[in-house]
Amino acid sequence: MSEARLRVRPASYALVGPAVLVDLDGHELRIADGQSVALCRCGQSATKPFCDSSHKRVGFSSSACLLETVEGKAATKPEA
Repeated sequence: MSEARLRVRPASYALVGPAVLVDLDGHELRIADGQSVALCRCGQSATKPFCDSSHKRVGFSSSACLLETVEGKAATKPEA
């Protein structure tokens, strides 16, 4: 079993399974191994938490680089 990966893209997050998304009510959505879903970053999607391309309409785009620190540790770029 591989690990879940969350890829930061300029307008969305790509969650690649296997993974489980859990909502506030505890409902689970299982993401199969190798399957991916796009999650909203702009906050304008009508299908939150999923991306519906509303970022194009509102002109949202952000850097996809992980240059900020997380919990005091610098993010590292994975080796290719």
